[in-house]
Amino acid sequence: MSAQGTAARVVAVSRDDAHNFSKPTAPDIRLVAGRGVEGDAHFGETVQHVHRLKKDPEAPNLRQVHLIHSELFDELGEQGFEVAPGELGENVTTAGIDLLGLPEGTRLRLGPDALIEITGLRNPCTQINGKERGLMKAVLGKDAEGQVIRKAGIMSIVVTGGTVRAGDPIEIELPAEPHRPLGVV
Repeated sequence: MSAQGTAARVVAVSRDDAHNFSKPTAPDIRLVAGRGVEGDAHFGETVQHVHRLKKDPEAPNLRQVHLIHSELFDELGEQGFEVAPGELGENVTTAGIDLLGLPEGTRLRLGPDALIEITGLRNPCTQINGKERGLMKAVLGKDAEGQVIRKAGIMSIVVTGGTVRAGDPIEIELPAEPHRPLGVV
């Protein structure tokens, strides 16, 4: 549950079979264990991100499903940006859950069947400014110690496949302690 008492839920789902920055929303997406979102350009057991393919095409795909909290869109709206689900390239837009505050290895049950495991933070790239000038800076911040805060969502792998739809509940399964904060993947 969020601080407002709202149950965690899926707001929207998105996929795109091309390596476009934004992804169109869909009525549902199908997650496949060990591969990601069926029909999405990032679907696969090994890395599918264009930049990362050049570095190591055999690396495991730790970025199978990208999630962003819809509360970020509200925050960006207060700064004058207009962002809707899928426009920052995420597959799952959530509400009522502090995605960035979850530890590495947290598992999220999306709807009745799908289970994903969080691998780390998304490191936003300059393509974000193609959506709106200045947006890249708006999804980055600094904490009290001067460390960079990345707000552009989290990445995960699919543990158990299933269909995910807008409105589906999200259940959180924290890993055993000690918890590790999310790093960039």
